[in-house]
Amino acid sequence: MSKSKPALLSLRTFTVLALTLVIYALGKGIYQQYLAGPPDYSGPGRGVTSITITTGESLGAIGNALKEAGIVESVDAFIAATTNNPKSATIQPGKYALKFEMSSQDALDVLISGASRTSTAIVITEGMRASAVFERIAAESAISVPELKAAAKHPDHIGLPASAKGNVEGYLFPGSYDLNSQTTASSILRQMISLAKATHNKLSLDSEASSRGQTEQEVLTVASILEAEAHPRDYAKVARVIYNRIQTPMRLQMDSTVAYGLGIKRVLLTQRQLDTDTPYNTYLRDGLPPAPIGNPGVEAIEAALNPDNGDWLYFLTVDLDTQETKFTNSYNDFLTYKSQFLSYCRSHEGKC
Repeated sequence: MSKSKPALLSLRTFTVLALTLVIYALGKGIYQQYLAGPPDYSGPGRGVTSITITTGESLGAIGNALKEAGIVESVDAFIAATTNNPKSATIQPGKYALKFEMSSQDALDVLISGASRTSTAIVITEGMRASAVFERIAAESAISVPELKAAAKHPDHIGLPASAKGNVEGYLFPGSYDLNSQTTASSILRQMISLAKATHNKLSLDSEASSRGQTEQEVLTVASILEAEAHPRDYAKVARVIYNRIQTPMRLQMDSTVAYGLGIKRVLLTQRQLDTDTPYNTYLRDGLPPAPIGNPGVEAIEAALNPDNGDWLYFLTVDLDTQETKFTNSYNDFLTYKSQFLSYCRSHEGKC
């Protein structure tokens, strides 16, 4: 008796089977996407990890951070969990301890409760004055402004370099910092100054300044004026105006330095304010002010070290919305630009 051979699938049978598998796969995908919802872990999670949420982050950005850290399976699942929960808008900035592979709902509940927040993240932006930095820290922590001012008076305790001459202005480096229950006034200032010194070393600030016949403090002072006076795209051109005026010589006549000396923040100053004598009044005093008027970032410092080439002696931002700034070496042109700026101010009440 001969052995029978196994039956071979016909081409038609194979095609039908393949189509069935494709339809099954597509149907499963459609079911998961539209009926079962986006991919989401089911368990309470495992292990320990963390994410940092900064001020102003959207729920989408938080969802991305959670997914990248392996905490939730998909951003869509996290967004779905937040959709019908108005408390999602109350999530506070800070560093949170969470677990790997949490369900989106569990992760959201932890963030809303704030129970796992191990620290508060504060963001110091480029150009902020020391007074504003102190106020931001105080608003986000139990550290008071008087405590910060007192700590700033002890340069050795906070690592302030001798070149700063006891003044923290210019050395509270822009960035994101964590505040927790162990943070003190001295320790947070030390963090900022440490980052400033590390960044300055990376930029070879001291040697680059010396090669230009400047001190580190002078470069930081110029950079701080750029932060206050110009849009980043114009930093290098404004730096050239400052150096051209010093070399001419001409007084800088920067409203930002006058405002700093008066402890105010305004774009358009009164004649009385411009006539008030302080060490920072560059209408009444020659050269640079005695110290920085804010805390500059990398871009402004680099521009102060590498100004554009040009013969400009004047500049004026004629539109505060677009930050359009015009440059010239002609005083008559400057007066024309000033007229344009005043016209802008008249048509934009409260802007100037």
